[in-house]
Amino acid sequence: MLNCPKISDIKNKTVLVRVDFNVPLKLVSGKAGTNTAVWRVADAQRILAALETINFLIDHEAKVVLMSHLGRPKGVVNRDFSLAPVAKYLKNNLDLPIKFINDCVGEKVEEAVKNTENGQILLLENLRFYQAEKKNQANFAKKLVKDTGAEVFINEAFSACHRAHASVVGVAKLLPNFAGFSLMQEIKNFKRALENIKRPFVLVMGGAKISDKVATLKNLADLADIVLLGGGIANAFLRAGGIETHQSFVGSEAAVELAKEILQAHATQRVVFESDGKDRKNLPLPKIILPIDVLAAKNKAVKNQDQVEKIGLLRDVADTDNDRNLQYLDLGPETLKLYSYILSQAKTIVWNGPIGLFENRLFARGSRQLARAIARATDNGAISLVGGGESNSVINRAGLREHFTHVSTAGGASLEFLSGQDLPGIKVLAK
Repeated sequence: MLNCPKISDIKNKTVLVRVDFNVPLKLVSGKAGTNTAVWRVADAQRILAALETINFLIDHEAKVVLMSHLGRPKGVVNRDFSLAPVAKYLKNNLDLPIKFINDCVGEKVEEAVKNTENGQILLLENLRFYQAEKKNQANFAKKLVKDTGAEVFINEAFSACHRAHASVVGVAKLLPNFAGFSLMQEIKNFKRALENIKRPFVLVMGGAKISDKVATLKNLADLADIVLLGGGIANAFLRAGGIETHQSFVGSEAAVELAKEILQAHATQRVVFESDGKDRKNLPLPKIILPIDVLAAKNKAVKNQDQVEKIGLLRDVADTDNDRNLQYLDLGPETLKLYSYILSQAKTIVWNGPIGLFENRLFARGSRQLARAIARATDNGAISLVGGGESNSVINRAGLREHFTHVSTAGGASLEFLSGQDLPGIKVLAK
């Protein structure tokens, strides 16, 4: 059973909080990879999700030590992945009493904690500057506890709970531990949706983290009635189905092979939808639906519409060695029309990952249109669960946040939780 902290658990104590401040940063000046680079927070949703817990601790005179990862620095110090811009956002935009220390263990951290008063916050530097974090090394977890003088641990990073890392699992084993308010709410919302699934249940998956998502989809495809694919994961399934993908990003060969297994496992399954129009007919659709047209370009950085090409994928597109210099970067209009119709019939919708390169305005339309279709379905009574930082960004940019049943900060963790897997970060708190 998970518990949130009470006042008596944290008052006047040093509390170590695992947050997820893995937020997108925008380069505002200088050059990436150099000392001239200046970064700022581009989307603060994950920061805002932790505020209830942070303010609860401040209000009750706890000494608050926040720890997080950001990006994938691969175990080495890299200024482009520093949490300093996050500290600046917390101070300047949210007016929080916060200091930042450019390490997460060691004497400098010990000294910084001593100089932090009750009711104040200390944000540690990126945990993943140390390889020991991802390896869940016991000594690193012990140093996090010892050097911060932590007396209590709170996990407020649902989006990191599927990782058995030192700051998620190792530290929790060493201290009295609690679930943060946002983490607890995430679990309640997902459990509520799973207890009595309203069908049809439509799963929409996109994004670029192909290997992780293909593995999770193997379990989720059994739960859903129909699966709509976009983004990089759709490219992997197109390749697996023998459809030409040219120079598109498809992930690893292992991911493509697993996609092939999933397609074969559900090859004979059909879902019946009623078609539109005067002569309404039952429309049998495959369980896993791939794009029937895409928008493509030579690279992600193209800026002009005349550099974008629409490619149909219904005929004469068998995979060959004669690849053109093209990448599939968004869903085409016919696919969007089909997906929007299917979503209009759904009673439960789970969406994870943008279905195009939404950072480039030329390839953002698909994700926006999908967000609108899900929002309309929700307004008409469907339950909609959205997960992942990039999906959050799409929704925020479209101004549709209030039209979804639950918008989670978690991506992979939410998918694994939905598929019935035990999350290490939750399991250790439950003990």
